[in-house]
Amino acid sequence: MKQIGIWIDKRKAHIVDLSNKQNPFKTIASNLDDFHVKGGSGTRLKGGPQDVVHDSKYLEREKQQLKNYFKTIVTEIKDADELVIFGPAETNFKLKKELHEHYKELFCKTSEVQKKDNMTDNQIVALVREYYSKQR
Repeated sequence: MKQIGIWIDKRKAHIVDLSNKQNPFKTIASNLDDFHVKGGSGTRLKGGPQDVVHDSKYLEREKQQLKNYFKTIVTEIKDADELVIFGPAETNFKLKKELHEHYKELFCKTSEVQKKDNMTDNQIVALVREYYSKQR
């Protein structure tokens, strides 16, 4: 039985495969652009000139980059029998939504999505082991 746990945020995903005894831990970088919207007031005077900020193009770019990031993760976990997803923010729930919409077979194998703060690599492996030991 291939039990996999993923700890994911926007920067990286840590995949823990408990069936791989030698090296259960793998990290995937997201390669998402960090964009900082520039614009706003060009002067300190009230009612002064302001730049128009078009952040919809940034959001669309981020959405496409997330899709590519999730596709990379799915190629690593496609043969999972059980899957659990952890993460500190919204990316874990976005991954669950992506699995639901485009990867139904993996979505059906997803047992839970939990919020967890930043952790060290060893803590992530221990978290996944503990999660599956409680499931038995």
